[in-house]
Amino acid sequence: MSHSTDQGHVPPTNHPARTGSGARGKIILLVVVLLAIALAAWGIVQRGTHYHSLTGATEDAAIPPVTLITPQPGPKTRQVDLPANLAAWYEAPIYAQVSGYVKMWYKDYGAHVKRGDVLAEISTPSIDAQFEAAKAHYNVILARYNLAVITTQRWTALKGTQAVSRQEVDVQAANAAAQKAELEAARHDVDRFQALEDFKKIVAPFDGIVTSRLVNVGDYVNAGGGNLNSRGTASELFSVADVHRMRVFVSVPQDFASVISPKIEAELTVPQYPGSRFRATFLATANAFNAATRTVTTELTLDNSDNLLWPNSYATAHISAPGNPNILILPEGAIIFRAEGTQVAKVINNHAHLVNVKVGINFGTTVQVLSGITKDDRVVANPTADLLEGDEVKIVPTTPGYNTPSKAQQDADQQPVRQHDANPEEAGSR
Repeated sequence: MSHSTDQGHVPPTNHPARTGSGARGKIILLVVVLLAIALAAWGIVQRGTHYHSLTGATEDAAIPPVTLITPQPGPKTRQVDLPANLAAWYEAPIYAQVSGYVKMWYKDYGAHVKRGDVLAEISTPSIDAQFEAAKAHYNVILARYNLAVITTQRWTALKGTQAVSRQEVDVQAANAAAQKAELEAARHDVDRFQALEDFKKIVAPFDGIVTSRLVNVGDYVNAGGGNLNSRGTASELFSVADVHRMRVFVSVPQDFASVISPKIEAELTVPQYPGSRFRATFLATANAFNAATRTVTTELTLDNSDNLLWPNSYATAHISAPGNPNILILPEGAIIFRAEGTQVAKVINNHAHLVNVKVGINFGTTVQVLSGITKDDRVVANPTADLLEGDEVKIVPTTPGYNTPSKAQQDADQQPVRQHDANPEEAGSR
């Protein structure tokens, strides 16, 4: 029994599959640990790299970027566009000088008239009667005067005789002088009514065009006034304008007034003739500013022999005047206004240096710089409010059309000015 028991007993041995699984697990664990160590190292390296990159970017961002410009010579000619009003060379409202009813009018709107042409006639029966009475009174006084002269001559001939006394001769001479004075007064009275008779005809005071007719047949007109409407107010009967030349009135701003002189010229544009320009020359200036607008009224003149322009039209005056190219200019954005005064930021070796400058005339987008810079200086185009003396700056390229004028804009500025087109239909077709 023991033999059989010994033969049936099998001793324990190591299984090959279990041994392989344990080795593989150790390898996997080792790989995972090494991979974790590698990822941690890579993360530390990346973090350090990002830190240094962020530090550099922060330091770079702390340096303000700037665009640089150089001062430019001032314009040879100064130009400004201002609203203008056109007026006739002469324009007169015509009122009545006698009271009566309109008998007839002869000239209507737009009629071309010559000096002395009759525009209308007024019927004045009362003045006619007074005129006749004045002439009759004059004849009576004339007869009395003639009798007094004859009597004086007769009494003077008897002077020195016993027929008349010296006093009576003097009385007759004084009576003749008094009759002469009355005759003179009667003659002036006749002349006065003759003038009123002449005022019955409303005439044109000069060659021109009738621009208004505010009267009709049968209207009652008042002496020294005009046509009386239903409210009793008076208005002119006619208006006549001489438009062979036109006056142009422009309100020039105070900062531009220093160049007003006989040298300035203007190109006028009007809405009814787009594309056409009319050349006007200097005539006069008020030499005084309007306290409310700080502008000075400047008068120009232009030829209007073709009658294209009408009185009381609106126009735009493109005024040109001599400039001073020897004075440098900068854009307004380059000027810094601080407690220290007016300054600009020059850049030397990538560092900003603030210098005080003296500015002159403001041209709108640019301004004259009278002192403090030279034409070779490099100036910050748009300095920030927190830019300080000695700050480091980073220079970036300019952008055409934004920091500097574009080529298209420069070409447009150099386009020649079109002159006055004589044919209004051609001008309107453009």
